[in-house]
Amino acid sequence: MRLIPELNSGAHVLICGASRGIGLALCAALLARDDVTQLWAVSREATTSAGLAKLAEQYGDRLKRVDCDARDEPSLEALVSETLAGCDHLHLVISALGILHQDGAKAEKGLAQLTMAGLQASFATNTFAPILLLKHLLPLLRRQPSTFAALSARVGSIGDNRLGGWYSYRASKAALNQLLHTASIELKRLNPASTVLAIHPGTTDTDLSRPFQTNVPEGQLFEAGFSADRILEVVGAHGPADSGTFWAWDDKPIVW
Repeated sequence: MRLIPELNSGAHVLICGASRGIGLALCAALLARDDVTQLWAVSREATTSAGLAKLAEQYGDRLKRVDCDARDEPSLEALVSETLAGCDHLHLVISALGILHQDGAKAEKGLAQLTMAGLQASFATNTFAPILLLKHLLPLLRRQPSTFAALSARVGSIGDNRLGGWYSYRASKAALNQLLHTASIELKRLNPASTVLAIHPGTTDTDLSRPFQTNVPEGQLFEAGFSADRILEVVGAHGPADSGTFWAWDDKPIVW
């Protein structure tokens, strides 16, 4: 299966949030493919990540590890102007950024637990960072086939919200979905061969989900490698005609 629809050449790929969890698993899955020419693994701790170091030993110069905080615009500007200076096009960008209970964010059970600090932390990583990443990478997505995908969450669906709770996380992912949908309209004008997708990876065995795994039904907790493979299957199945849509790991659409 092609990495993205209509791509007939070796791919230049960037993964943001690449140092652990699903992001690291995506890097491993992509580097194992013959059609990925170059991969940039971007995260706050890319150069000190043991997982990325192991991949670098195996794949050499095909993997570039880049320290960058996507919540910080000067850091994103440097990513494009310095690290990617010799790259004229990115075929695939995946944002694996997301927090639920880290960096001051909280999985609130009720309104009484909401704080400004928690809301700001959730939105900074889950919403602002992915769309700012897209903003700064836009010059590298304006020609040829290109796909920008961001990991969202089913709990960000307003239409599917029947349980409540997790205010900050739900709202930050819902806002991300709106931003991605809006960006897909602009990108379609700039590059008709572009695709923007929001993808729910399923509940994956990572630091994000670990405190809540006892409530996950049998068979519904995925290994990071499985989630990465399913994400790439979804990316490969959807081109420009589906730009601005929201998909689950099993390639089923999710209501906004």
